[in-house]
Order: sequence, then structure tokens, then C-alpha cells
Amino acid sequence: MIEQHPTKNRFSVNIALISIFSALWVVLNLTVAPISFRLTGLPVIHSVIIFLILLLVTWATNQFGAASMVGIIGSVIVLLAGGPIPVLGFILGGITFDLIFLINHHRVSFKPISIGTTILATIVAGFSASIVNFFLVSPAFAITVWAALVIVGGIIGIVIAFPIIVVLEKTQVKRVKTD
Repeated sequence: MIEQHPTKNRFSVNIALISIFSALWVVLNLTVAPISFRLTGLPVIHSVIIFLILLLVTWATNQFGAASMVGIIGSVIVLLAGGPIPVLGFILGGITFDLIFLINHHRVSFKPISIGTTILATIVAGFSASIVNFFLVSPAFAITVWAALVIVGGIIGIVIAFPIIVVLEKTQVKRVKTD
């Protein structure tokens, strides 16, 4: 009988999940986000996509670095595929999101600490992601209107992600067991 080492399995699973969520990030950012931006001129739908993916990868892995890697990989690929420069802001946003989730050890649940951490991470990461626009447009616009719209999109992303997580947990689609 072949015995797998839990650490190796955990690493492999996390690489797979990061790859899947990075691919989802790229596909949605190159298809849905441009359409919504052309229709509205607002970053709200783009932010919904970003924060939905960041929250789901955090829930799926419970590991520091997963959200950061998805933000880095996804943003770089989107930029290389001809996406807009402001997408680079979500590298900083993903890293910030990841760092704030250290507060509750990357656990996503309906406990008050988890909900508070999620909201805090989304607000700070959304503001952080908007800093790139500080250099591309008016600084006052970037840190007020644009940041507010990104944060609103992030909050909507949370509202969409939590029911998805509840359904996945109720249907016994468990996080991949890595212990």
C-alpha cells in the first residue's frame, strides 16, 4: 500500500486550488469585466468577481498565501493578455486581503470574527487596489470615488460568496482534506 505524506498532499491540493481560482480570475476578468465596464463605466462588477474569487480561495485552502498567489498570477496573466493596467492594483489588494485574514487564521465562517475579518479585508484590500489608479487618474478621484466603487463591489462579492459557501458546506462538498 502506498502511503502519501499529508504535507505533500496539502501542497499539491493548494497548488491545484490556486491554479483553478487563478484561471477563473483570468477568464472572468477577460470576459465579464470588460463587458460590464463598457456598459457602466464602473469597476463594481470587476470588484465583485475579484473579491468573490479571493474569498472562495481563502475558504477552500485556509492557507496564508493562496489569495496573494491568485491575485498575483491572475493579474499578471490578465495584463499580459491585454487587460488594463489598473488590474495590477489587485496584486496589492490580494496581498492585503491575505494579510488581514491572518487575524482569524484564514477561516471563513459565519462567526462574528470571520464576518468582521472578511468585511475589513475587503474594505482595506479594495482601497489598496485603488491606489494604482492614484497614479493613472486624479489622486482625489482614485482615493474617493473609485475606491468606494471597488469596495461596494467587494461587499457585493461577499454577499454572493457566503451563500455559495453555505450551499457547498450543506451539500457536504467539503474542503479537500489535507490533514
